[in-house]
Amino acid sequence: MERSLPGGTRGILRARAGLERFRVERIAPAPALAPFVEYFWVLRWDLRGRPPHRQQVLTRPSVHMSFTSRLTGGTTRARIVGVVRDDFVEEIHDEGRVVGAAFRPGGFRPFMDAPVSTLTGRFAGLDEVFGSAGLALADEVFASAGAEEAVGRLESFLAVLAPGDPDPSAERAAAIVERIASRPGLVRVGELAAEAGLSTRGLQRLFHEYVGIGPKWVIRRFRMQEAAERAASGGAADWAALAAELGYADQAHFTRDFTAAVGTPPARYARETAPGRGGPGGTEA
Repeated sequence: MERSLPGGTRGILRARAGLERFRVERIAPAPALAPFVEYFWVLRWDLRGRPPHRQQVLTRPSVHMSFTSRLTGGTTRARIVGVVRDDFVEEIHDEGRVVGAAFRPGGFRPFMDAPVSTLTGRFAGLDEVFGSAGLALADEVFASAGAEEAVGRLESFLAVLAPGDPDPSAERAAAIVERIASRPGLVRVGELAAEAGLSTRGLQRLFHEYVGIGPKWVIRRFRMQEAAERAASGGAADWAALAAELGYADQAHFTRDFTAAVGTPPARYARETAPGRGGPGGTEA
């Protein structure tokens, strides 16, 4: 597919095992949509004759639109996925496909008449934001002959609704989230607010309106994604050093947060995801 982007697995827990069961393709948006959409994505799987697969994901602070077609049985599902506070688990089985749009942090706000936080932790119908046009879009996407056509229909729909000029506040929110993502050692909301030229309260209001969740959560989520990626890298891990790098006062606090987010302590997760391990993420339980 044209405009394909390199595959990214950050946030996909036990990615090696998962990618044996499904394929993910990411597609860059057209330039006019780039201020709003980070990428389009297509997930495909064929597990006919194989057990279902449950995939755990540490999501980014982003809103998604997704269209799921289960080719076995012909069932469909269209929804808007707000920011997911906890880990996200999806079960796939038989054969199917999902086409989606991942919006930049702040990028979905120009398409709705309410703060993005009203979607947080929820799966909303397309009609909640887009009315009957959203339902018509879902019919078009599901009727598409292939994934490329489906992405094209979704992109065309959003291009018609996108404002001609980007929202400066949305751009500011996206830039602040990117700053958090690129600097693992940035852990204090007050420091982040000062760098952005905002009060702490002003930063929280901006995130409530445009990102959908508070800056403290975003900081913690990116730290956990970084930690999970390091743990799964296969190299020798100095957990105390990593905890310090990610701004933790001690290793115990880091281990507690990692276990709460991922479901297992970091050393065990590293063993489970080490190259060459078999089974769903590893041979060690």
